[in-house]
Amino acid sequence: MRAPLTAGAARAAVGTGAGQPPHTSGSPMPPTPSSTAPAGRAVDPLFLALPLRALADAALQRARELGVQHADFRLERVRSASWRLRDARPAGSSDTVRLGFAVRVVRDGAWGFAAGVDLTPQAAAQVAEQAVAVGRLSAGISRSAGGADVVELAEEPVYPDATWVSSYEINPFDVPDAEKTGLLADWSSRLLAADGVSHVTASLHTVQENKFYADTAGTVTTQQRIRLHPDLEAVSVDERSGAFESMHTIAPPAGRGWEYLLGTGWDWQGELAELPGQLAEKVRAPSVEAGVYDLVIDPTNLWLTIHESIGHATELDRALGFEAAYAGTSFATFDQLGTLKYGSELMHVTGDRTAEHGLATIGYDDEGVATQSWDLVTDGILTGYQLDRRMAKLKDLGRSNGCAFADSPAHVPVQRMANVSLRPAADGPDTAGLFAGVEKGLYIVGDRSWSIDMQRYNFQFTGQRAYAIRNGELAGQVKDFAYQATTTDFWGSMAAVGGPQTYLLGGAFNCGKAQPGQIAAVSHGCPSALFQGVKVLNTQQEAGR
Repeated sequence: MRAPLTAGAARAAVGTGAGQPPHTSGSPMPPTPSSTAPAGRAVDPLFLALPLRALADAALQRARELGVQHADFRLERVRSASWRLRDARPAGSSDTVRLGFAVRVVRDGAWGFAAGVDLTPQAAAQVAEQAVAVGRLSAGISRSAGGADVVELAEEPVYPDATWVSSYEINPFDVPDAEKTGLLADWSSRLLAADGVSHVTASLHTVQENKFYADTAGTVTTQQRIRLHPDLEAVSVDERSGAFESMHTIAPPAGRGWEYLLGTGWDWQGELAELPGQLAEKVRAPSVEAGVYDLVIDPTNLWLTIHESIGHATELDRALGFEAAYAGTSFATFDQLGTLKYGSELMHVTGDRTAEHGLATIGYDDEGVATQSWDLVTDGILTGYQLDRRMAKLKDLGRSNGCAFADSPAHVPVQRMANVSLRPAADGPDTAGLFAGVEKGLYIVGDRSWSIDMQRYNFQFTGQRAYAIRNGELAGQVKDFAYQATTTDFWGSMAAVGGPQTYLLGGAFNCGKAQPGQIAAVSHGCPSALFQGVKVLNTQQEAGR
C-alpha cells in the first residue's frame, strides 16, 4: 500500500533533490503541484458538477470485490475547438467535446481495461466488471503462450485530494468566437496587403482538458490544462510559371491562454511585420550548394530534431521493444544506459513534466504519479529514460517519472513523451555570437519536413528558411536544403551551446504513438546551438530535377 502524502510533501519528495539538475535563468523553475488551484484559475464548474466521486467509488469498489491487485478510474472531459481562415475569410470551424470514463485493472498479473460513457454508478460498476474480465482473459492468453512477464507497478506515494490547474491567464473558451476569427482575419489581411503575398491561411486550435483520477491505493486528483496553437502561412505564387514558395509563422504552440495571441510570450506584431519580407527573400534565394557545413540551428528548428532523435529514442518501452509503432523502436537500448555516448560533453538533456507552459506539463500523470524533472543525457552520456510505473518496476529503476498519458477516456494510458529539452549554457553566447567562428555555414530557422529510420538513428531535416554564414556574418537566404546525419554523429558534432537568452520552448500538438494510435501534445526547450561538419543536401538535386 502507498503511504498518504500531502501535495506539499509530494513536491519535496520529487523536486530538486540529489541528482536533479539545477535550473538556469531562462529555463523556468518547475511549478509545485498544489492541493488547491492557483489564484485566478479554477477547475471548470461544469466538470466539477459531474458525479466524479460517485462513479469512481462504484467502479473501484466493484474491482476490489473481484480481487484485483490494482484498479484505477479516470473520467475525462476534453473540449477541442478550431478555426480556419483562407485569405481572411472563414474556411471552417469545429467545437467538440469528448466525455467518458475508463477503468484499468491488474488482475492475475495482467492488464484489463474497459471504458464507458453512461455516467451512472451502475454503469461504472459494469465497466469495472468488463475490465476485470479482460484482465482474466489476458492472463490466460499470456500463460498459454508461455509468457513470463507479470504486470507489476512501481511504488508511488498516495495523494488523497490533489487539484492542479495549468498556467494561463485567459481561458480561450471564455473569449467570443467573433473575437478569435476577427483577430485571425485582421492578421491575414495585413499579410495579404504586402507585396508578393498571394494567399494566406490562418488557424487556431484550442484545447481544455479536464481529468479526474482515483485508484485503489487512495490517490484522487482533479486537473485542468489549457493549450493552444495559432498558425499563419503566407504563399507567394509566380503566375507565369506556377512556382510557389510558402512561409509559416514560427511561434510555437503553448500551454497558455488567449493572452498568448495578445502578445504575452510571443511578439506577434513583430513576426507578422517581418514575414512578407522573409518570404520575398526566399523566393529570390539561390539553391544551396550541397556539401559539408557548420550549422547554427535556431531553437525553432532544433526542437523537432530533439523530439525525433532524443525524445522518442529515450522512451523506455521503445528501447525495450515493447513499442514499435510510429517509426520503430530505439538504438538507445537498455544495456547501454550509463555508457552510450549520445553526443558531445556539452549535451545535457532533461525530461520534464513540470516546465511552465509546456504542452506535456501536468501535475499528476494518468497513473497518479506526481510529475518531475530528471536527466536523460548528462555530459553527452545516456543516463535516463522516460518511464511509466510498469516500465520503472520492470527494470528496477525506482519510481516512475510520471510519463503515463491517455489522449481520451476511451484509450488506455501508455508511456508518453515528457517535455524533453536541451539545457542552455549558463554563460553561453547569443545566436549572433555562435556565428562568429563559422567560415562556411548555414543558420537554420523554423521546422518543416523530417524523416528518421526505425531505430531513431539515421535522419534528415529541413526548415522554414536558411541563411548562408560567411566568415561569421549572415549572407542572405538559400533554399532547397536539408541536413542529414546519424543521431550520435550529429549530437557529437555540437561544438557550442547558446545561453539562456536564446532558449525557447517549441513543440507540437500531434505526436503520435501506439496502436490504436494516440495523439499527445509535447514541448521541447532548447537554445541555439552550433554543429560542425554536418552534411547538407540539395533537395531539388536529390529529387532528380
